Amino acid sequence: MNRYLLVLTVAASIWGAGCSQNTRPMPPQKQATQAASQTKFTVVDPATAGSIHGAIRFKGSAPAPVEIDMGMDPGCTIASKQPNFSQQYVVGKGGGFANVYVYVKSGLEGSNFPVPATPVILDQKGCRYEPHVLALMGGQILRVLNSDPTMHNVHAQPNAAGNSQWNMSQMPKGAPIETIFHDPEVMMPFKCNQHPWMKAFVNVAATPFHAISDANGNFEIKGLPPGEYTISAVHEAAGEQTQKITVGAKEDKPLDFTFTAQ
Repeated sequence: MNRYLLVLTVAASIWGAGCSQNTRPMPPQKQATQAASQTKFTVVDPATAGSIHGAIRFKGSAPAPVEIDMGMDPGCTIASKQPNFSQQYVVGKGGGFANVYVYVKSGLEGSNFPVPATPVILDQKGCRYEPHVLALMGGQILRVLNSDPTMHNVHAQPNAAGNSQWNMSQMPKGAPIETIFHDPEVMMPFKCNQHPWMKAFVNVAATPFHAISDANGNFEIKGLPPGEYTISAVHEAAGEQTQKITVGAKEDKPLDFTFTAQ
């Protein structure tokens, strides 16, 4: 190898190493298509499938919501037509506890379910993430939107080994960001580097059997095969609770959780 060719080879290696550290999320569509074409899936008989429904309650006095001053960015004050409060503890009528992630923690080992083709949406409206907490299945596309008239910087902060950390600027009402997380992970933080009050939590599930409690604390998980399960309910600040449950064929099983402030 002559000296000129050697220099070109070394330069190409260095350039390639530098590009491998890109903080943009990987394009997800090709990954999802390839994975689906090579996988044999678990089939749940709809004639025997059961479900779980229940309510998440908060006991005691929840911390008072804190109003957030967004005056540092005039675009945020324009976009938000109402006061902006922290979303850490959202307690509705009757103590219903919102934004709790409920999922099957154990009982489905060895199963392999198809990944939903529909993307899950995380939007930025009024300089806050909507929804504040969401869940999707590993391999499912997450689509991040910016509906605001100001720039955001979306920063995903996973801990699982197979989920890459990334951050990416998004122009006002700009093109969507799409990505995939592969490993199950609970309460993965998302933040905006330009607006420090903006926070969301993304949950990556190993199965499609998961839910987020609504404004009244209600949740439902449908289509479960009959079996014995450990169900986990997780809140970003109040922690985790688990319960064991047996779901029979075509059974709609009630299951409630009660949290207190930590």
